[in-house]
Order: sequence, then structure tokens, then C-alpha cells
Amino acid sequence: MNAPIGVIDSGVGGLTVAKEIMKLLPNEQIYYIGDNARCPYGPRPLSQVRKYTWQMANALMKKNIKMLVIACNTATAAALYSLQKRLPIPVIGVIFPGARAAIKSSSTKRIAVLGTSGTVQSGAYEKAIKSLVSSSHVVQLACPRFVPLVESDEYEGDFARRLVRETLACLAEESFDTAILGCTHYPLLQGFVEETLGSGVCVLSSAQETAKDVEQHLAFNHQFASRQKPPVHHFYTTGSGPIFADIIRKWLAIEEPLIHSIRFSKA
Repeated sequence: MNAPIGVIDSGVGGLTVAKEIMKLLPNEQIYYIGDNARCPYGPRPLSQVRKYTWQMANALMKKNIKMLVIACNTATAAALYSLQKRLPIPVIGVIFPGARAAIKSSSTKRIAVLGTSGTVQSGAYEKAIKSLVSSSHVVQLACPRFVPLVESDEYEGDFARRLVRETLACLAEESFDTAILGCTHYPLLQGFVEETLGSGVCVLSSAQETAKDVEQHLAFNHQFASRQKPPVHHFYTTGSGPIFADIIRKWLAIEEPLIHSIRFSKA
């Protein structure tokens, strides 16, 4: 079934998930929406995030997608269950795959979650982790400055390194062996996070596990694409096309990405 897979995010962070899907399933076409103009979602009320997530989902449903991936932790916390209940296609979030990956990785079941304010306040990761191993110890830290840093394409230099160190300094007294990058923007800062937390902590994102969930759903529904030529991916943004395109080139190694502008209600 050659219909595209829809991927939505508050901005560029979901490209980390799209990258893993492309790597695991190279025949699948992706239609991606990044709501860069209204990013970050983390500080917003969950009701507003739910509305924005539905706007993106409805836009992609008009493109006849066969599956929707909410590649944003805050949006997953806000809207996953309502979308799963009401849309006629499979809808996958990133929180449970991330929790599952952390449980697999951790020998002590002491896990840190680095996320947006919205994701941390929702408690979604802690619930997901404890649903897998009830005795797990979860430390959560909101990192509100990380998303604007990534969206501004300034995530590679010394300023980014210092900001990560300052943000994570309060975790020095905590004990954990695994840290979840609980926002899909954060893998672009993973090197600095690993450097700060040290070699004794495994730092992981939900991207690879989410891609595996996509593969499993496609297999179960007999929906794998079959095409003779590589798929052409489409990227939609509500914000700056040039910045969006630059990050796609660097992160996905697509030299000439197809960038489209899209607009939603400002409310």
C-alpha cells in the first residue's frame, strides 16, 4: 500500500523520528508537518496542544495517509488517545516506545526523563514506565530552553554545550543509569547531554522504538509499500522554510527537500 505515513511535530524535532522510519523502512513515503510558527508546545496548555495536534492530523488525513505518527512528546501526552479513538487509521505516539526502550536499557530501573514542561507536568512518562515496571524510580526534569535552541538551528556550538550543562546541573545529586530524551528535539543535543551526564548513563530517545512500532503496525495490516523507485518525501512547515530546509539537509541528508508552507488558525 503506497499511501504515505504522516508524521507531525511542534517543529523540527520529529525529524529525528522520521529519520529512523526512513532508515528502517526505506520504501515508505513520509508527509511531515512541523508547526514551527507555534513552537514550542511545552509551555502551552494541553487543551491548546490538543487543538493544534488535531489541526495537523486533519491536514494530513486530506493527503490520504495510511498511518499517523505523533512525533512530539507533548502532543502525544495531549492528544494520542483522542486521535486513536476517532481516526480510522493507526495512530502511534512516542511516549510508550520511549518508556519501553528505557526499561530495556536500565539495569537499576532508575530512570531520568528530560522533557518539555508540558510533558513533565502530564506525568505521561512516569505512568508509562511504571506500567511496565511498577517499582521503577523516575526523576523528571523540564528543559524549556532546549527546543528554542534547536528550532533556531544553534544546537551544535559552545553556547549549546553550556546551556545543556547548566540545565542538567541539578541532576548531579540524583542516581539513575538511563536518561530518556523525552522530546524529539533533544536528540539533536544528545552528544552534549551524554557529555554532561557521563559514561555511566545511557542516553536514549524514543525514535528507534517508535520506528519499530510503525513497522509492526504496517506488517500487521499488510500495508508495506511496494515501489520501484525511492519515495519522495514532503515537508510542511508553518514557520521559516529556509531554516527548516537547512536542518532537513543536515539531519536527513536530503539535498533538495520538498518544502511546503502550511497555515493554521492562530487561536
